[in-house]
Amino acid sequence: MTVIPSAWCTPLANRLKIREITLFAMLGAMTFAAKYAMSGLPNIEPVSLMVMVFACVFGKKSAYPIGVYVMMEFLFYGLGFWNFIYLYIWAILAAAAYPLRGMENRLGWALLSGTFGLLFGALCAPVDLVVGGPALALSRWVSGIPFDIAHCIGNFVIALVLFPPVRSLTEKLSKQIL
Repeated sequence: MTVIPSAWCTPLANRLKIREITLFAMLGAMTFAAKYAMSGLPNIEPVSLMVMVFACVFGKKSAYPIGVYVMMEFLFYGLGFWNFIYLYIWAILAAAAYPLRGMENRLGWALLSGTFGLLFGALCAPVDLVVGGPALALSRWVSGIPFDIAHCIGNFVIALVLFPPVRSLTEKLSKQIL
């Protein structure tokens, strides 16, 4: 007979404090609102910035505000094959940002964010490969390169200007609330 550790069976509310749940829900919702407010600009969004900040400030718990953001995307825009991309793509950026959390250089953060924007189409290609095969994956990736370049530039500028103050504000908020 297999015994399951009780820590695995406890509900989420028992593992996170109410203050953490509230903070992560608000941060995820604010990330969604900020992206929606900027949706008129092609592939220029604050989500990459926020994911990097969450990874630096909250570590593994960054999955919670990122998860709230992703669920809001699903609820607002509906479900489709593109949703599979959101299940892994933000985790890739968080995983890349977490080991760099001690970095103070805003240019380094801008380069990480810009590189992520440039690679966004390539990171989406695995889903296209499964859904439509190599021809779809390659054609969508190549046709999206102008948008990836815009994504790169937008991410670079946003991170260069906003990463230090947004991280500082998030750290202060986290210390006050948690």
